[in-house]
Amino acid sequence: MAHPDCVRARADGVGAATDAMVQALARAAVSAVEAVGGYAGGVYLRSRSGELLLLALFTGLPLPLFRPWWRMQVNRPFPVAEAYRSGQAVHLPDAASAMSRFPQLVAGLPFPFASLYEPVATGSERFGVLLVLRPPTPGAPVGAGDRKRLREAAEELARELSALSAAGVPVAWEGDPVGVPAEAPEAGAAGARGAVERLAQAVLSLDRQGRIGFVNSAAERLVGVGAGHLQGRLLWEALPWLGHPSHDDHFRAVFMSSEPVHFSARRGRHPPGEWLSVGLYPASDGVTVTIGAADPPASPPDPATGPGSPADQASALYRPVALAIALTEAVTARQVSAVVTDELLPAFGGRQLAIYLLDQRHLYLAWETGFPQGFLDRFDGVALDVRLPGVETLTTGRPLFFESMQRLAAAYPGIPLDADVGARAFLPLIASGRPVGSCILGFDAPRGFSPEERTVLTALAGLIAQALARARRYDSEAALAHGLQAALLPHRLPVREHVDTVGRYLPGSAGMDVGGDWYDVVETGSRRLALVIGDVQGHGVAAAATMGQLRSAVRAFALAGSTPEQVVRGTNRLLIDLDPGQFASCCYVVLDPASGSALAVRAGHPQPLLRHPDGRTEVLDLAGGVVLGVDPEASYPVTELRLEPGAVLALYTDGLVERPGVDIDEGVERLRLALASGLPVPLAETADRLIGSTADRPDDIALLLASLTNGHERAAPGG
Repeated sequence: MAHPDCVRARADGVGAATDAMVQALARAAVSAVEAVGGYAGGVYLRSRSGELLLLALFTGLPLPLFRPWWRMQVNRPFPVAEAYRSGQAVHLPDAASAMSRFPQLVAGLPFPFASLYEPVATGSERFGVLLVLRPPTPGAPVGAGDRKRLREAAEELARELSALSAAGVPVAWEGDPVGVPAEAPEAGAAGARGAVERLAQAVLSLDRQGRIGFVNSAAERLVGVGAGHLQGRLLWEALPWLGHPSHDDHFRAVFMSSEPVHFSARRGRHPPGEWLSVGLYPASDGVTVTIGAADPPASPPDPATGPGSPADQASALYRPVALAIALTEAVTARQVSAVVTDELLPAFGGRQLAIYLLDQRHLYLAWETGFPQGFLDRFDGVALDVRLPGVETLTTGRPLFFESMQRLAAAYPGIPLDADVGARAFLPLIASGRPVGSCILGFDAPRGFSPEERTVLTALAGLIAQALARARRYDSEAALAHGLQAALLPHRLPVREHVDTVGRYLPGSAGMDVGGDWYDVVETGSRRLALVIGDVQGHGVAAAATMGQLRSAVRAFALAGSTPEQVVRGTNRLLIDLDPGQFASCCYVVLDPASGSALAVRAGHPQPLLRHPDGRTEVLDLAGGVVLGVDPEASYPVTELRLEPGAVLALYTDGLVERPGVDIDEGVERLRLALASGLPVPLAETADRLIGSTADRPDDIALLLASLTNGHERAAPGG
């Protein structure tokens, strides 16, 4: 492996990154690969927007072969995104473990390899993920020693990046990744070189980046290029006919596993040249390539689309399979469109995408990427009687393929074009016989569409249509749930002397968005305030409706003068009568602002926090009963509290402290520290600060704060 000091830090694509940051990334990647016996590794860093992870640096593999994985949405079900989101390492010792947890990874890279992912973070700041690829160990987990060494490498990198960040260097990535070259293999003995020179086959040696080293004499005759033109260049630049997308998976396979690979390729395509057999033989320090004469295959493929052997066709399906898997996990129309952009375009080499959705016999633009700004606006809202390819593909149900822009212009005279050169595919989006919309795929260069590609694209259009139809149903239900939730939550809280209360609610940023979290403040008799917070199981309209019923029940019991224990017991029995099998957690506190005394009842809900006037903040230890809706005879003990003037009581739902793969106690501790660290400010600012760092929240959040004001101190002696 190369020493990182040899990296040219200002390579193309580094963007605003500094030499120091690139050198730190290189040191971490090289040391991690060597420490755990890997053959490749790199670092993903967050983008400036925070929505993407970008491959910043990599060593041990040819970067062009892995372009589809240079960018990764942080919310995608891939191991690097999971490690970043959760802050926990992900170790996949073999293909079986990868398939069980991350089928999309295996769909795109169906080779035997192990992969290890370690978050790069310090404190609450997440920089990215350090990863290593190595040979698989089927049935054997990653050992404790390797886990420790990888973690130490990530921690050292986190310290370096934190220091750079403190010095004002933006630790984020833009542009393409930097490649760290591998060490050139040592020259073989003269006798071995002579033996290779006598072979009739062409023999080339590649380093781990795909750069050509040794070339024997037969190469010039077989590939038509002299050794001087080959040495030192990337294989796919020196011999472009080996860079056809149909060969990519062969090269990915040999660089990621230890098994040789053989395939046929055609030298040159315009005009088509002779057929050659290509052999790839991997080793730890590189790959040996052999090229020899071969007979034409029984069914020569179209030169415009590349080889058509079963292996080539299977390779071409890997990325569409990943698209199909990803579509099953997309929930909203925006998520569906993003998945199509991330998976479908790279699979077929497209650069432009537009999705139109049907509404009231008109097509409306729902998503676009790659087109000139504003170009598609003229087609937004077109009726179904307009003669346009995007309309006709939907009304006829037939996909339309145009190998060049000239053919598109000839078929639709006068149609505005966004480019003079390229190709276009128009796909109908039809789900279960019902029209949903149309999809446009754009390509920067003319290209043919083989029968296999047309079949695959048409089938994928059906999957996209089904996903969009499902997403639109979801969007409708979510809108209804949002409206119901907004109507049922309190629009304002009571204003009382000597006490401030502030409530906040945020829907989840993923999944069904709206859940059954709620809060309320009720003015009861005897000049007291009832503070209540709860969380109904589930999401969507049903959970929001149950939440509304429980909130009404609690208010009714409270206004009737029931004791805290009676309020919770009555609500528990009501929930069992209303919806057997549904359950909810709840915390109910009755506060006397005049004295600061309080009575609290907890039903399976997270423990509240109490910040004392001196800043000391504790997690309260309230006695509690089971969640509501389980046991009609459940009892709920009462705990007595006292709030001093200036103290802040925080009630919250688990969405504020719970994250996948992280113990909830860690989340509670983070919230406690956040509440303790702030200086005394208006209660509304405290509430905004506590929920302000929850952009990536799988669940909805409710927060209720209550504080006795300083005015209470002056009023107490007379009251």
